[in-house]
Amino acid sequence: MPRETFDRELHRLEDEVLVLGSMVERAIAESVDALKRRDFEASRRIIAADREINAKRYQIETDALVLIATQQPMAGDLRILAAVLDIASELERMGDYAKGIARINLMIGDQPLIKPLIDIPRMCEKACSMLRRALEAFARRDAETARRIPAEDDEVDALYNQVYRELVTYIMADPRNIDQANYLLWAAHNLERAADRVTNLCERVIFTVTGELQELNVREGDGIEDLPG
Repeated sequence: MPRETFDRELHRLEDEVLVLGSMVERAIAESVDALKRRDFEASRRIIAADREINAKRYQIETDALVLIATQQPMAGDLRILAAVLDIASELERMGDYAKGIARINLMIGDQPLIKPLIDIPRMCEKACSMLRRALEAFARRDAETARRIPAEDDEVDALYNQVYRELVTYIMADPRNIDQANYLLWAAHNLERAADRVTNLCERVIFTVTGELQELNVREGDGIEDLPG
């Protein structure tokens, strides 16, 4: 494969990663909007559309592996391809979080929400903003922006803790609220984990630009397994 053709294929793969990122961002935003509006049909569409996210991820992965196997890319190219593989995988998992929130809406069913959703939509807005800017940093090879974004995860964590504390008060006021409170906590947890995964994307952006592998925004308690969702 001539170098010009290889470069074209590499750029196409990067574009496909950005398309996948847009699909995931939309799924996350729509899953929370459906939960807030109690729109079951929208939730069903999000669950069904997750197959498209999965298919896009696997096609990106297949195409990247073919380039690696057949073209013997140079170090800089190999870093980009490694980042493409990792970012696509992270995005697919974030799509699963959106699907989980859609399922939570269906699991709550016809019950009225025990509280207005205020902080969960804020978490969603922040996580989506972080994701969008991380992908822009990847497209622009902007390592400095990628270094700054993970610090914003603290805002998402603070909102999650606020949701947790508030839901506990609803359970204490009426133990019959426990099931729905748990569902809403899972939804918030999925958003918190989505924001965490943006940090992984930022680490890959930095690796692509500098060749340095480093963990960002590491805190005590990292590594605890995800809640269901």
